[in-house]
Amino acid sequence: MIFTHDTEHALAVVVDLINTGAAASGSEELDDLRGLHAFVERNAFSDIGDLTDTDLDRVLDLRERFHAVFRSADVPSAVQRINDIVGEVRTTPHLTDHDGYHWHVHFFAPGAPLGEHLAADCGMALAYVIAAGELDRLRTCEAPDCSRVLVDLSRNRCRRYCDSRTCGNRMHVAAYRARQRSL
Repeated sequence: MIFTHDTEHALAVVVDLINTGAAASGSEELDDLRGLHAFVERNAFSDIGDLTDTDLDRVLDLRERFHAVFRSADVPSAVQRINDIVGEVRTTPHLTDHDGYHWHVHFFAPGAPLGEHLAADCGMALAYVIAAGELDRLRTCEAPDCSRVLVDLSRNRCRRYCDSRTCGNRMHVAAYRARQRSL
């Protein structure tokens, strides 16, 4: 494990959020509150109240801003983007042990709106990645027809595809077929 479980969970949430967009997945998954509810449920958020159109607008804005962190050309630009996101929310770090997890830190205030929850926890998770000197772990899938993002948490930094069962398998089969044709 490179990061704590809560940081890895927040990184997975950022990846899922970015990949809900039409640019990444081919269709917009957050086009209404039903899609936002599905995102919240899929990622097992705790202490989220009723969702509104304002929440949806904030989440869509954060999605683009988080995506910009993945596309950052260098550390200073990634740092600026993360600082801008985290700097806009009221962070209230506190220890919690909810849902069977050991003690970990939440950076959002209890009962905070979803946008603050995402900006604080996911922004801090990205900050930990940068602070650890690991910006290169934030990647875009290397399959030529895919623009989904991933966080490479492998020990040797070898993950290249967003999903080994889809893009990875497709690319390996294509490489195998190309080798067979050249024989």
